[in-house]
Amino acid sequence: MTNNNDKMSREEAGRKGGETTAKNHDKEFYQEIGQKGGEATSESHGKEFYQEIGEKGGEARSNQRDDSDDGKMSREEAGRKGGEKSRR
Repeated sequence: MTNNNDKMSREEAGRKGGETTAKNHDKEFYQEIGQKGGEATSESHGKEFYQEIGEKGGEARSNQRDDSDDGKMSREEAGRKGGEKSRR
């Protein structure tokens, strides 16, 4: 889609740029930038952040499934424990 000045819209430019980037980079590139992003997030957020998102994820996941007592840890409990472990 273009506007009246024959210029590309921001949406179209972003889409084309994303497509070009995807074609120019391999799996290792995306693994590396994902790792760098994770490290940056880790440096800028405290352990409480990870505990909180672990708990929220566990709660959300447990709400998605029927409560079945099959001897396994609940998703909420797993999220809480995961959050506690990442604090250490």
